Amino acid sequence: MAQPFYQKLIPKKIVGTAGQTPDRWHSLSPPSLKWLVKKCKIFHPKGNKTVLLWEYVHDDMIYINFRKLTFLAFLTCINFAVFAQSKNVQLPVNWFNSDLVENGYFGISTEKAYRDLLRDKKPKQNIIVAVIDGGVDPNHPDLNSVIWTNKKEIPGNGIDDDGNGYIDDIHGWNFIGSKKGNLEFDNLEMVRLLRIYTPKYQSTTNMTPLDSAQKEEYRLYKKMVGDFGKKYEDASKTFPILMAIVKVVDSVGKVNKKQIPNLADIDNYKADDEDEEYIKTIIRRGSREDGSFEKFYKNIRDGYKQYDAMLKYNLNPKYDMRAELVGDDYSNSNQKNYGNNDVKGPDAFHGTHVSGIIGADRTNTVGIMGVANNVSIMAIRVVPTGDERDKDVANGIRYAVDNGAKVINMSFGKGYKWDKKVVDEAVKYAEEKGVLLVHAAGNDNQNNDIDENYPNKYFDSKEADAYKAIHKKPVRADFTPPKPNAQSNGMGMRPAFDRSSIVKPIPLDSAKFNLPHASNWIEVGASAYKDDDNLKADFSNYGKYNVDVFAPGFLINSTIPEGKYEEADGTSMASPVVSGLAALILSYYPQLTPAQIREIIMKSVSKVIHKVKYKNERGENMRVSFSEICVSGGIVNAYNALKLAESYK
Repeated sequence: MAQPFYQKLIPKKIVGTAGQTPDRWHSLSPPSLKWLVKKCKIFHPKGNKTVLLWEYVHDDMIYINFRKLTFLAFLTCINFAVFAQSKNVQLPVNWFNSDLVENGYFGISTEKAYRDLLRDKKPKQNIIVAVIDGGVDPNHPDLNSVIWTNKKEIPGNGIDDDGNGYIDDIHGWNFIGSKKGNLEFDNLEMVRLLRIYTPKYQSTTNMTPLDSAQKEEYRLYKKMVGDFGKKYEDASKTFPILMAIVKVVDSVGKVNKKQIPNLADIDNYKADDEDEEYIKTIIRRGSREDGSFEKFYKNIRDGYKQYDAMLKYNLNPKYDMRAELVGDDYSNSNQKNYGNNDVKGPDAFHGTHVSGIIGADRTNTVGIMGVANNVSIMAIRVVPTGDERDKDVANGIRYAVDNGAKVINMSFGKGYKWDKKVVDEAVKYAEEKGVLLVHAAGNDNQNNDIDENYPNKYFDSKEADAYKAIHKKPVRADFTPPKPNAQSNGMGMRPAFDRSSIVKPIPLDSAKFNLPHASNWIEVGASAYKDDDNLKADFSNYGKYNVDVFAPGFLINSTIPEGKYEEADGTSMASPVVSGLAALILSYYPQLTPAQIREIIMKSVSKVIHKVKYKNERGENMRVSFSEICVSGGIVNAYNALKLAESYK
């Protein structure tokens, strides 16, 4: 999902001071990294408190000045939301289905299409849409009537009645579980790869003799070490801010005898010291930015949970529960029959939200209305809190195809690959069987024409290998952890700027985008609600050649587990808008091929005729035409797409 307010509070620098005694908790670093990440209890003498923080520390230890940290966080938050539409707005529940001219919100004109084009038509076919995700709640009242049910399977008898290799797969399948339970957390792919490459290359230097394959592995290893350090730096700076905010809110709640206080309680709370006063200011500012204190505090709590998982599991090379909780032969890419039938899993927020956007019941009087009116949602669980594994993604695609899905939504992605060949083969299988794949572009404001985002439509091939051999990317300089006592202008821990770390950008070679790729793939970026120069959601990845279309993905209200609804941001929300549109078109025009559906959706976009703002890969503020950030140059439109589909025979 998208970058929330609290990530904009990360201080640029942190002061190292001596005099406190940390309680060393545990190290999460791989052997090649020469610093430790510790969980430290730091005594704050003025407030007579102990503050729990995460931070980089060397063996001789560097300590945190808590007041400077919170103060710098406060200063940092002054400059947020430069290129973002306001969240302090009350949008219609189904704004993503709205029409820009009729309603004033840049939706996809779904309701206009139903009213003006489909009123006297009946859908010809129910379309199965597979949601490959982290789990779906099949009992949500806005989804239970549209959840796919395997009629060939007898529920609960412990027999594979339909002979497809999956016992009691009533609503789909969970590839990250077993009889022992479900895998909730996993590493990032980068960390899994570091486990493999660190023993091989931790002692390697540029002078070490290596063959061509080893040189490529070493190049990858160096990149991963740098990326690992950057992610740890982000987490170690963000987590203490979240904890400080939670601590103040908890203190205010305790004073007012409330589990969760309100903004008035925050304002009336007498801070113990200036640190808490700074936090109060951050809370007030964040509440304005997010539209309310309740939304702000929920984001803070969600962020706390996210970064806690990041440090404990995602970035922890010592954590690996795959063998125990899944029990497959992970080295065997062709193994298919593993997992269990618990399609909800331990955290079904994301997948349930995605499912509602695609096909929440349009005939009842509760909640929201999905894009498509004649779909069945097949739930396939492969995404943990962490990075999905290629083997599971491939099996999820094959399961969907073999059990009748015509559209597959994939609102997930990662920056590294392990077994892309098995995913490529599954994508080709879907292509052969006439199944459309819709994929979220990602939420890092990244140029996907330059930086990799997996899975993607490009196949690993001889042509691709030949191209890469000629066009090698320069390796970014390794991440350098903060040096003890290396202070710059009194604002230590971050080393002085090193111009040698600059990598000059390579001119973009569009020839690589003609390498072998799938024809049944749509890549989706996220747009906001207002037709202005902030139309591109500030978090959304983009790419003139690799992101096909944009769709609403900002403040999208949809279904979440236990019968509830909530707003969420992300290309994860934009992708199901397009999946729902594809299913809507197919339900009325089932003869269309995936390539035709892709063509229709891309040709029928609402063209954005003005320029939009964004930050490019070098951090420069840009203002460009929409066609510079996606192939089609526009936002998908259901009304236009259905009119165009009518002309296809």
